[in-house]
Amino acid sequence: MAQETTNFKQDILFHEFNATETDYNQRGYHLEVALEVNQVRKFAQKAYDQGFFLVFVTGFHVLPEETEEGTTSGLNGVYQFARFDRLYRIKGQVSVPEDMSLPSICDIYQGADWHERETRDLYGINFEGHPNLKPLLLSDEDTDFHPLLKEEKKLKSLEKVSWPPEALESVDADTDAKASSTDSIDS
Repeated sequence: MAQETTNFKQDILFHEFNATETDYNQRGYHLEVALEVNQVRKFAQKAYDQGFFLVFVTGFHVLPEETEEGTTSGLNGVYQFARFDRLYRIKGQVSVPEDMSLPSICDIYQGADWHERETRDLYGINFEGHPNLKPLLLSDEDTDFHPLLKEEKKLKSLEKVSWPPEALESVDADTDAKASSTDSIDS
């Protein structure tokens, strides 16, 4: 049975992962976690231990970037988890290294099996340790074809496709403005 907790950022993730609270009404999740490749399995295990179910595993394609660790592949892996007992969603995101592989979590979440196979088909991300990483949607002849990879000239930077930090502040300001206008109407 999952341990009951009231603040997942404080009680679970904040101390071990780079987690940021977000506005659920704006983004569709409450907590965003920036992961390193070596943290993916630990993150999935923590989510499982705390009673979260796997919503999806997917990817997205952006311009490759130069980082301290080297050049990225331009692909990002995305994991989303949620709870049945209350509205709470967590999104984890990891930059896929140039070798195009992430660790599999299908031994932690059985449902990740087909999510990882689908992500492999559509984006070309390999999931190390997956017991059956054969094509799910595409034919066996299409193993080098990944339909959701974009043409290089159409790629955008991660910064351009990410939420700007001020977006959350503007939502808070709009909420405060609506609350104060409602208060003045009630007076």
